[in-house]
Amino acid sequence: MSDPPRTRSSAAPPDRFTESHAIAAVASAQPDLDAGVRAIRETLRTLKARPGVYRMIDGRGDVLYVGKARSLKARVANYTQLSALTNRLRRMVSQTRAMEIVVTGSEAEALLLEAQLIKRFRPPFNVLLRDDKSFPFILLRAEHDFPRITKHRGARRFKGSYYGPFASAGSVNTTINALQKLFLLRSCTDSFFATRRRPCLLYQIKRCSAPCVGRIDKAGYDQLVQQAKDFLAGKSSQVQAGLERQMAEAAANLDFETAALLRDRLRAATFIQGTQAINASGVGDADVFALASKGGHVCVQGFFIRGGQNWGHRAFFPGNTHDLDESDVLMQVLLQFYEEVPPAQTILVDRELPERALLTQALCELAGRRVDIAMGQRGDRRRLIDQARRNATEALERRLAESGTKARLNQELAEFFELDAPPRRIEVYDNSHIQGQKAVGAMIVAGPEGFEKGQYRKFNIRSAQTNDDCAMMREVMQRRFARAMEQDPDRQSEGVWPDLVLIDGGKGQMSSVRSVLEELGIEHVPLIAIAKGPHHGREGREVFHFPDGREKTLPVNSPLLFHLQRLRDEVHRFAIGAHRAKRSRAISASPLDEIPGIGPARKRALLLHFGTAAKVRAAALEDLKRAPGVSDSVAQKVYDFYHAGG
Repeated sequence: MSDPPRTRSSAAPPDRFTESHAIAAVASAQPDLDAGVRAIRETLRTLKARPGVYRMIDGRGDVLYVGKARSLKARVANYTQLSALTNRLRRMVSQTRAMEIVVTGSEAEALLLEAQLIKRFRPPFNVLLRDDKSFPFILLRAEHDFPRITKHRGARRFKGSYYGPFASAGSVNTTINALQKLFLLRSCTDSFFATRRRPCLLYQIKRCSAPCVGRIDKAGYDQLVQQAKDFLAGKSSQVQAGLERQMAEAAANLDFETAALLRDRLRAATFIQGTQAINASGVGDADVFALASKGGHVCVQGFFIRGGQNWGHRAFFPGNTHDLDESDVLMQVLLQFYEEVPPAQTILVDRELPERALLTQALCELAGRRVDIAMGQRGDRRRLIDQARRNATEALERRLAESGTKARLNQELAEFFELDAPPRRIEVYDNSHIQGQKAVGAMIVAGPEGFEKGQYRKFNIRSAQTNDDCAMMREVMQRRFARAMEQDPDRQSEGVWPDLVLIDGGKGQMSSVRSVLEELGIEHVPLIAIAKGPHHGREGREVFHFPDGREKTLPVNSPLLFHLQRLRDEVHRFAIGAHRAKRSRAISASPLDEIPGIGPARKRALLLHFGTAAKVRAAALEDLKRAPGVSDSVAQKVYDFYHAGG
């Protein structure tokens, strides 16, 4: 396999390179190829011809590149042959000061380990799949006598049947709503289920069979669950035929109410099938990928087919694809994608992949079953590939158009705020509280490609407990930039220092932030405060305050104004969400939480027995010992906690 080897990625921590920054950073660095080659040759002395994973490390200890090799000795030796390296790899070698090696049992195992390391370190010289959203699944949980249907993201911690991936939360929510109408499965939590005494609203609107109050027995509910599993597994025609037969029988028996209910369920089944954007019947379980490229940009379109049903599609825009063959990029995208998502039985691609056999072996090991990678040459498969390719081309054209618009807005922003160059990292700050209570500061980050949600940060306000927005903003900025000074005092790392700071506020907030930076000895960080104009900005009359006291405004219909309002609205949303979450946690808190050694189960037992935390506090030791589930030692702890000074 030709350099560079395959890679995978995840969301980047705030002090790592992004793709667009990496090229500029390495281009501006003073090359030192001799030092890089010496470091590589030093590592090469101890290597053997065994499979494994290697990491290129720069002088700061950051990982530049992660690669795998069938023979570590042969692969690493290639990096010392400078005449055979591309400019990109020469830049990487010039920054390399050390290497780390992990030996594996096979090349397929090295491929999987490489994925984990890329996900952790996000190196700037690896191809990066810049999509950090986890895919939603439909989960039929099985640990209860009456399984619930729910949306699931993340690790598969619960026992049950998982169906997916779906391309978006919207598509999975729509499908779950239709499945509730079709199969009347419950979606409530187990605690809610256990406390019901009468049916909830979902039963009234015919989206649940109300097993919580005995409106359906276990055998009948199990039959609904099995029908749902058959439907999600692609046996929709059998399920529909069964419902049609039951509806006809109910109508023949003059049971028109039951017949109407079955009719509504059949309509739900038709709705689910009608939402399929493409006809994928006969394909079974398959993921379809096609790649389009233009002007140095790449888009990979993925369709997700399960049981012959299209469960959505998503466009991926990988980064760090310069100077790489398109087939290499597609293979690396597949490796990154399947780090998070279980592989389908069949993977259809629009071109031949390098080392397809090795990729197949790795995915089989990952899935624990057979996985086939094939090119759609004819029939339904060819039609799906062609449609994926058309979608990839259209998505890439939309992306390029949006990027051009963003670039123009960034240029206008730099001119309006009198910056030396368009900003690559914009940080926007706000805080949220109610009369100074549960105060939270928030920071969002926007880059050339849009919001970088993996770098958002929340700050629990500690010292400024009064209703003083300026004091809160001062604390947030002091903590943010003191940390930046500690991490990178010389401002050498991308992603640590902003090119522009936007503050939601007016002159007071600007004065507070400016004084914090002066105290820290920080200069040349552009600051702008955004204050709402007359009528709280309803007319778009925002005022932009500069550090020197000047003020500027923009026309009401200015695209740049709309862009800045969007940045401000996003930090509002993030700050308010963080504040509400903190407030919700405080509402559910209990004085018993302060007692060391008292966990949730014992806290629940005490509250159930005594009714309130105040009654627990007033209880005598003997009364505490009589509480169910509370041992003598626990009762003594509780009593001593409240009567230590008595």
